[in-house]
Amino acid sequence: MKVNRILVWTAMLLVAASGATWAASENRIGTGGLQQLRLPVGARSTALAGADIGSVSGAEALFYNPSGIAATDHATEVLFSNTSYIADMDVNFVGVTQSLGDLGTLGLSAKVFSVGEIERTTESNPDGTGEVFTPTTTIIGLGYGKRMTDRVNFGGTLYYFSERILQETASGVSFDFGFQYDTGYRGMKLGMAMKNFGSNGQFSGTDFERNIRYGEDDPQAGSRTVTNGSSRFELPALFQLGLSLPLARGPTTVNAHGLFQSNSFGRDEARLGVEVGYRKTAALRAGYVYNGDED
Repeated sequence: MKVNRILVWTAMLLVAASGATWAASENRIGTGGLQQLRLPVGARSTALAGADIGSVSGAEALFYNPSGIAATDHATEVLFSNTSYIADMDVNFVGVTQSLGDLGTLGLSAKVFSVGEIERTTESNPDGTGEVFTPTTTIIGLGYGKRMTDRVNFGGTLYYFSERILQETASGVSFDFGFQYDTGYRGMKLGMAMKNFGSNGQFSGTDFERNIRYGEDDPQAGSRTVTNGSSRFELPALFQLGLSLPLARGPTTVNAHGLFQSNSFGRDEARLGVEVGYRKTAALRAGYVYNGDED
């Protein structure tokens, strides 16, 4: 009976992955805000295309699947990550997890995304004003995970984000949660994560203020200061369902990972990852993302 349930779960994963192309949200592509929430961190899971949510553990799990912070045997873990992103942008991440015994595991993370220096231009100064600004996004997370049984982990993370461009800022909160299930069948592990759920964001600040005069105003009166605001934006919510399976054990290990990801503001994706390790001292990893976009 247990094997039958596992086979049903596996079949559901395969059907979901095969249907990724038709489940895409074509009309919503690129319309969500704060895409920095989705930027990957950590060398291992990034190399596996983030497909290892069923088995990811420790500090790296703070980003990929918060239930995994309870899946490690280490009382304390610390992760530092720096990514040189495209166009001289940087993604810096630090995560710390601390076991509290039977109470569960707490985690704290911080991710800072820096665009780099940009020369400011205006309508009246299209060649530049001489001013340089640096857009920055800061995301602080507080996570909690717990081993519910010897096979089930559950966890969640509460994020506070703040994005600043010139004098404008947008801030708010979002929430991730997930679980991991060790099937007990040949080391197969299942994972589920729902990420970036929260209230809509909006930019505000002094650069939205304008001094204007209405036609009906007294000619002797001064200008009025009118404060505008940006349109509100939704967060890039997504749902993930993943499977991790060890193919070989011993001094040399081989692990395969598969994941289906449903995106609110983009095509749905199928992700695959393979990891070959030797005595926990060296590893070779590869990942692939498929979203049905032939371009």
